[in-house]
Amino acid sequence: MGEPDLPGFQRRELLAAGSGGLLLSAGTGGLLLPAPARASAATKTLRVVQHIGEFGFDPPRVSDQTSLRINAHIFEAPLTYDLLARPAVLVPLTAARLPEVSADFRHFIVSIMPGILFADDPAFKGQPRELVAADYVYSIKRYYDPATITEHLYQFENEKILGLSELRAQALKTKTPFPYDTEVPGLRVLDRYRFEVRLAEPSPRFTALMASAVCGAVAREVVQTYGSDLMAHPVGTGPFRLVQWRRGSQIVLEKNPRFREQVFHTVGAGSEPRLQAAAQRLAGTRAPRVDRIEMQIIEESQPRWLAFLQGEFDILTVPPDFGQLAMPGGQLAPFLARKQVRAERGLSPSISHSFFNFDDPLIGGYMPEKVALRRAIALANDNLEIVRGVIRDQGLPAQSIIPPHCYGYDPTFRSELGTPSHARARALLDLHGYADRNGDGWRELPDGRPLVLRMAFPPDRRSRALSELWFKHLKAVGLKVNFEFAQFGELIKRSLAGQIMIWSFIWSASSPDGDFFLGLTYGPNAGQSSDSRFKLPAFDRLYERQRVLPDGPERLALMRHAQRLQLAYMPVIPHYHPIDTELLQPGVHGPVRHPFNYDWFRWADIDAPAA
Repeated sequence: MGEPDLPGFQRRELLAAGSGGLLLSAGTGGLLLPAPARASAATKTLRVVQHIGEFGFDPPRVSDQTSLRINAHIFEAPLTYDLLARPAVLVPLTAARLPEVSADFRHFIVSIMPGILFADDPAFKGQPRELVAADYVYSIKRYYDPATITEHLYQFENEKILGLSELRAQALKTKTPFPYDTEVPGLRVLDRYRFEVRLAEPSPRFTALMASAVCGAVAREVVQTYGSDLMAHPVGTGPFRLVQWRRGSQIVLEKNPRFREQVFHTVGAGSEPRLQAAAQRLAGTRAPRVDRIEMQIIEESQPRWLAFLQGEFDILTVPPDFGQLAMPGGQLAPFLARKQVRAERGLSPSISHSFFNFDDPLIGGYMPEKVALRRAIALANDNLEIVRGVIRDQGLPAQSIIPPHCYGYDPTFRSELGTPSHARARALLDLHGYADRNGDGWRELPDGRPLVLRMAFPPDRRSRALSELWFKHLKAVGLKVNFEFAQFGELIKRSLAGQIMIWSFIWSASSPDGDFFLGLTYGPNAGQSSDSRFKLPAFDRLYERQRVLPDGPERLALMRHAQRLQLAYMPVIPHYHPIDTELLQPGVHGPVRHPFNYDWFRWADIDAPAA
């Protein structure tokens, strides 16, 4: 969700107000310090810029792109995706090997490598702290604790881990602290380095969850030490640690002295020359390759662009409104090539979409006239115009909710989203009784009451351009719309409270499967990943059936049926799949962007500065 679409946000928790321009230094017990001096010239420092302000650094409680990216370099899940293998291949990260999986996909055993240490922290009272199986069991249980404000619980509850939902229900009923030490049959420590998961139903893709950011290991002592201030004290086993943080402005990571020996390995880079070259460059190297990462937050596109051109940053994700300037015709602009800037470009496993709040009495509902209103809005909209006019051809118009690189995506599928029509939208509204009864030029509801749509946007330039397009197209079919502009955090708060009628943002995949995107309209996910709060029993049954099947024709048929129901009832309007372009200054090597990994800087490098 962002400008107007901030990529990859799996929402949401609001943080307290900013720190007033002072810097919070991690590991100092909350001490506020002045902004730091620049790192020593001999330090290999990677300078990057983000356009999305971070929320904080506790895995259950954040999902914005910036926080996820920082957390991925601090917290580690048992598994990850091979950096260079395409299509995506799961490989161990902290696990000693891939999980043992039963033939019925209900029982999983995960073995953790001995000797992995958490970064040093006062919570450990001066002693080295080894990562053990109990840390993953505790970290997963945190999602079930009612005291943990998270929207990611559904990712585990949908897997139906035996006993954990009941444990949560008990804590809610008795209003007592969550019983972390109570053993349940679905999640148990087997020994110091092994834990098991047992599910009520088959889950052929459960191991992918073990590579997700939600499975990053958190130490119990750290949670208990920092309590409500945990978001500012991330302590993990990853290659970096947080050393400085100015909220919404600057984040600084430094190499974790306790990080283990991790030598680059790939199962194979395939035939793509770019990936083959990366395999040769990375062979035998050890992570991390830089000493320090300085990340600045600059929300507006133009200052980010100009700062990169002036050499203030080593890596820039090209803002869409500068896409044609940087990559005319998909090729690096000559003025950038003369500067020896390089570009990495690829179609993102993401979907920009608008959701309709089904709890809103005007736009929500399952009656034919409500369905007709939403479909007319979708028909009036022109995704190709958004791609060309707002994001400057830095995207692919979408035909359905499942994005590229994900199982279930069909590049040949075509829907009515690809053929917008004001005439068809007007005919649909006429047919269902939406008419201009008072002659003011705007349609009323079938019962004669006023019809005014409300669309929310953050207050940035791209959002305003998008709102102008919406106004033009809705006016052409006689629909009145008011726009509500507010800061992103405020919009999140209102969306969680069900107070937004229509909002647009981007979801990005965390695994190479379309299940998550079908889950955006799964009834039990309402209020978590399902912003639309869509609850259709026929869709829910299809979703549940496809989840338990292995990949193959039967599952694909169910997924296609589910997508057709999404398009028929229109709880969401898919808009486009973003094309991401990274610009790299001379001397920057990597990062190689993986569609489903966020720890891009683990293997990035930069030429050593002169002493």
